[in-house]
Amino acid sequence: MAKEKRQTAGVSKVDIPMAPMIDITFQLLIFFMLNLKIVAPEGDFSINMPISPPAQSETPPPPIPPIKVGLRSDANGNLTQLTIGGRSLGNDDLAFDRLNGEILKIIGRPNNPLTKDVEVEIDADYELHYRYVIQAISKCTGRLDPQTKQMIRYVEKIKFSPPKQPAA
Repeated sequence: MAKEKRQTAGVSKVDIPMAPMIDITFQLLIFFMLNLKIVAPEGDFSINMPISPPAQSETPPPPIPPIKVGLRSDANGNLTQLTIGGRSLGNDDLAFDRLNGEILKIIGRPNNPLTKDVEVEIDADYELHYRYVIQAISKCTGRLDPQTKQMIRYVEKIKFSPPKQPAA
């Protein structure tokens, strides 16, 4: 049988194959995706510049030295003494509240930008129960405001002294 050609009023209809066109489209898309270079925007600095230079007589306040917090325990891991800077705060649950108050006295006021670099160094005995360390960290970090239910930050940098094995 002979192939029949469709003709409409003397004009032949041409079928265009779509598969090669789709292939070329995807190849071009992949080519442009692989050649795309993402460059970080330059000059986007968020810097707060002072309005005027500080006066010559003004000197910045001296930095606050690291605050040393000591946690002493007995052989069973119970807290026997909580100290700050060598001064004893006791060993009861109120000792941690006193620790919170002492930290606030040292930094001056909560969320103080001048105290962002203040460090607390915790020196805990080797046998001390973990819950006492967590309580000390919580009280050094800040307190929860009872009215707004938001955390008021005191200190953000807390480090630990190297652990010491108990004497045998």
